[in-house]
Formats: sequence, C-alpha cells, structure tokens
Amino acid sequence: MGRMFLNPFRRCLNAGLAITMSLALLPTGAAAWGGNGQRVVVNQAIDTLPADLRSFFENNRSFLVQHVTDPLDAEAKNPAERHNHFIRLDKYGRFPFEALPRSYKAAVSKYGKSKIDSTGLLPWEIGVYSQKLTEAMKLGHWDEARLDAAVIAFYVAEAHDPFNCTENFDGHLTNQTGINERFGTNLIDRFSSFFPMRPNDASFISDPTEHGFDACLNAHSWLEVIQLADRNARSESKSYNDEYFDRFYNLSAGTLIRQLSDAATDVGSYWLTAWTNAGKPSLPH
Repeated sequence: MGRMFLNPFRRCLNAGLAITMSLALLPTGAAAWGGNGQRVVVNQAIDTLPADLRSFFENNRSFLVQHVTDPLDAEAKNPAERHNHFIRLDKYGRFPFEALPRSYKAAVSKYGKSKIDSTGLLPWEIGVYSQKLTEAMKLGHWDEARLDAAVIAFYVAEAHDPFNCTENFDGHLTNQTGINERFGTNLIDRFSSFFPMRPNDASFISDPTEHGFDACLNAHSWLEVIQLADRNARSESKSYNDEYFDRFYNLSAGTLIRQLSDAATDVGSYWLTAWTNAGKPSLPH
C-alpha cells in the first residue's frame, strides 16, 4: 500500500529537527535523470499504450513533456520534496533489502517516520500518484489527470536510475564523485539522439507500490556495472573530456538504454493501470 494522499506541490516544509538536518546533508540537485532523460522516457512511454488509450496521451504529448519535470521545480521551492525522488536502499541491510517493509505504515512502525523520510520515499510516492491518477480518471477530472500522469512519469523514471536507489548517490563512497550526473545527464545530453530505444508494450500492474520497489531493486543491481565502466573510461583520460565520454558511453550504453527503455515501459504501464482501475472511462478528445 502507498502512503496517504499528500500533494508535494502543496506541502509545507517539515519543521522537525531530524528532517531539517537530513535535508541539509543532501546534495543540491540530487535528482538523477536530467530533463532530457525525463522527456525521452515520456515520449517513448506514449508509444507503449494500446490504441484506445494512446490517443488521449498523444493529444497531450506536449503537455506531458513540459510538465514531467514539475517535481524538480517543486524541489527548488520546497527542499522536503527531495525525499520523494530517491530511496537509499543500502540503509536497510543487503540486497534485496528484505528488512524494509514494502508497506509505508509497516516501515514507519518498524524504523520510525524520521528514518523512513530521511532515507527516501520514492516507491511509496509512485504508489501515491498511481492512486491519485486513478481517482482523477474515475471522476473525469482530466486536467488533473494530465498533471498527475506527468508527475507519476517523473517518479517512475527516477526509480530506474541506479543512483536514486543507493547511499552512493553521487559516487562519493567509491571516489567517483559526479558519476550520477555523468551517467544520467551528460551521456543522455550527448548521445540520446542515437539511442535504439525498445520499450515493451504497457501492461497492467497488480501492485503499484510493490512494482515501484521492484524497479528500484533492479536499478540498484546495475550500480557496479556502471561504476566499473566509469573507472575504465577514466583510466585512459586525465579529465572528463570528449574521449572519456565516448569511452564511458561505449561501456555503459547498454545499461543506460535498457534502464530508460524499461522506465518508458513502466510509465506506460502505470498510465494503463490507472485507467483500468478507474473502470476504463471514456477519454476526452
């Protein structure tokens, strides 16, 4: 189960001392995929949908592309929003981190709200927005549904970036500071026009929160592959120049494109799931 409905764009900054201290320790701009990565995922996600649903999202493609990064704007205004963009799975033992309950209520009961909030809420936020999108569609609130669809796309895409799922979010623990930006922003900005993206058709998700956890676990499993690629690319260059990025891309492109493709598949699947759970209402033209 996800958390209770809380719209991050209307939240007040939590004044609790523990949360305030944890915010201060987080790096500025900790979000993983850059804006171009988010737009790549949204554009590809629309094409995963069945024809009877695709037309609504196709008609709103420009809106979705424009608003998929709204959570980044919200974070700039309210640092508490940052906690919705990641989950530090390493804080809960060893892979697959079974000590952490997938239910938010059970997780808070076990670890306390302060720790759960400070180590990140990403998969639970996916569950929240899956329910919000479902309710908006069920009620025929299509302007709200468009925005919820863009926001859940952001969070689902973030769950597929390995550096959103680890304590080593920027490479500081492996002497690779900035690897998250080099992998999730620089490579996309440089090479995305060449990506052979191949997302699968969207499919129904039985448990949106659990599926969000699965995405984070899968992303986490690719960390060592990316870190090794970065080290090997850097070994032949004294700076992060064009030659470094060419080598880094050659060594990590398979992982990067796979994660972006899987993110697009999942975004489409969350949209399809919300519409299905809403009773497949008639869509506006």
